[in-house]
Amino acid sequence: MEIAVVIHKDEGSVYGVTVPDVPGCYSSGETIDEAMENVREAIYMHVEYLLETGDQFNIEPSKIEDLTSNPDYQGGIWAFVNVDMAKLDPKPERVNISVPRFVLSKIDDFIKQRHETRSGFLARVATQAIKEESRKAERELVDA
Repeated sequence: MEIAVVIHKDEGSVYGVTVPDVPGCYSSGETIDEAMENVREAIYMHVEYLLETGDQFNIEPSKIEDLTSNPDYQGGIWAFVNVDMAKLDPKPERVNISVPRFVLSKIDDFIKQRHETRSGFLARVATQAIKEESRKAERELVDA
């Protein structure tokens, strides 16, 4: 899906990017190219956050003609970002995995106490592990 974005640059600032069809989603960059790459990531992160928190969202691409008439976007540069919505599909998908029996037994004991499903548990733990690794990588970049 192509999503329209508007880029603004005030004197002495970086390029700021607004995503009108994804309320609350913004990004920036030192160059237009960097701003465009950053906004793609910002869209994915924003929608993932909405999915994780259970917030309802619907991305309906607006017509550029409608967006350009909005005074908030006057003087901006319009561009499109291609976003693979399949990566953001919250619909469950059946997968086949192999887990050692002793691990499966531990999972079942754990989730039984918490009234959770295997699928829900595995999805939650995987999401937490990915977040932790991302935070760790960010900290390493900052420390470098």
